[in-house]
Amino acid sequence: MRWRLPEERPAEPPTGFKIAHPMLSQDGSRAGFTGVSLGGALPYGVLDEARCVYGLRHRAPHRRCDCGFHCVHDRTAAEAMLCTADHRTAVLLEVSVLGAYLRFELGFRYARQRVRTATVGPCTCGSVAVALADAGWGKPGWRALAASCAGCVRGRPSVSLATFARLGGEGLRVRAGGGAAPSGGDLPEGLGVSELIAEAALLQARLDWFQTQLARLGEHGAGQA
Repeated sequence: MRWRLPEERPAEPPTGFKIAHPMLSQDGSRAGFTGVSLGGALPYGVLDEARCVYGLRHRAPHRRCDCGFHCVHDRTAAEAMLCTADHRTAVLLEVSVLGAYLRFELGFRYARQRVRTATVGPCTCGSVAVALADAGWGKPGWRALAASCAGCVRGRPSVSLATFARLGGEGLRVRAGGGAAPSGGDLPEGLGVSELIAEAALLQARLDWFQTQLARLGEHGAGQA
């Protein structure tokens, strides 16, 4: 005799929370994410279908495998994972659980998902993030990104939060989740910093970096003369 698990047919897709690293494709045309544990080998899009990380041909989630997307029910539980050293540069995702899923005490393992919101933490310096910049590592064809303020972007490849949301598509929303206000002005209420201010700050940081490099080249040339 075989016991069958109870089936659920919710009117609306369940909501879950997880953490992941934001990723940008090598050509800069696509944005996605990669997991922090088992699923870290396979970057995924904002709307995507799970694949077995072991290369098996069964559909995820398989009851006798660990494959499938994973998330937890409670936002606080997902935020707690951001405290560990390995996950400090990850972002918090709010997702819709789509397709077949297995329910556990703490969360879901499921077949498809849509990332609805990505909340970006502060820059490593403690300031509010206005961009996602090259984190110094990646996957084949993908560059990992991390939160950055305007002053810390410098010459690194980067995209604003609004640009990352646009490249991700599927209605993705990206917001700055906290951090100290940059010196020289107060932050608007609500999101923490408007996208227009973020774009301007990012361009200004790049301009400052180029001006510094030009000044150094000028000093080097004068010394040779």
